[in-house]
Amino acid sequence: MEKERYSDETMGILYASFSYLLWGFLPLYWKLMNHVPSNQILAHRVFWSFIFMLVILGVSKKWGQFTVEFRRIRTNRKQFLSLLAASITISANWFIYIWAVNKGHVIEASLGYYINPLVNVVLGIVILKERLSFWQTFAVLLAGAGVLLLTFRIGSVPWIALSLAMSFATYGLVKKMTNLDSVIGLTVETMVIAPIAFIYLIWLEWNGTGLFFSQSVSTTFLLMGAGAVTAVPLLYFAKGARLISLSLIGFLQYVAPSISLCLGVFLFHENFTKTHIYAFGCIWSALMIFSIAKTKFMVSMQPKLRKSMKAS
Repeated sequence: MEKERYSDETMGILYASFSYLLWGFLPLYWKLMNHVPSNQILAHRVFWSFIFMLVILGVSKKWGQFTVEFRRIRTNRKQFLSLLAASITISANWFIYIWAVNKGHVIEASLGYYINPLVNVVLGIVILKERLSFWQTFAVLLAGAGVLLLTFRIGSVPWIALSLAMSFATYGLVKKMTNLDSVIGLTVETMVIAPIAFIYLIWLEWNGTGLFFSQSVSTTFLLMGAGAVTAVPLLYFAKGARLISLSLIGFLQYVAPSISLCLGVFLFHENFTKTHIYAFGCIWSALMIFSIAKTKFMVSMQPKLRKSMKAS
């Protein structure tokens, strides 16, 4: 039994790590299509994700379960609206990320996924009325200081990072409320918005601005492949998440933005100044503090710190 548990955990780590590796290297895929407008890439990504998920439903023999769930969702207005909100927020997230990568903002996009866990915390406080410990509060404030530093020193709000973090955190919150199987959930989410994407793509081809048929064969296959590169990491992540602890997932989630950051700095040669180093330093420190906030040592330190703060 113990051996089986460790085997499951090992497989869970492999599945989750593979999903984060794919997400981390995703900018390379979008860069191959930087001649295609971001709105067209998004429409293809939504449509081909839906087609790919239909194939996955067939392979995993979940058609019956999907039919039952879909009928239930159609009669449940609250859940349908939640899935519609999930579709809109994840589509917005996809569009911003694709646009950011192809406009040379990979570093700022990676920043968005570093601060995403802390935005989750803020949403938990505001919407779910959750309470934070001393160290968790300190971590959120420290990350906020990093974002403010970047804003004032660069001279503009890092809207790409904040938009990515907010949209993905909102998506996660809505997903938590719907509580659907990952395969069925993603199928329904893409199905809700796929007709709009399909009509838009037909219109683009009809008026001569679409690039699906007018560009090279490689572009056509890359656009079709957008569905697979979207769905495969999500499916492996779902498999991994079922086999390992939430804390381990929390640690592994920083693999993807770290890879993207390295790509932005070393491969795409984006501008990475001292201000970026200080801002990222604040956010990395905040994430480290947040990750260990509930350990016995950190909890035992809280009363002493509160006492010294009151005394001063």
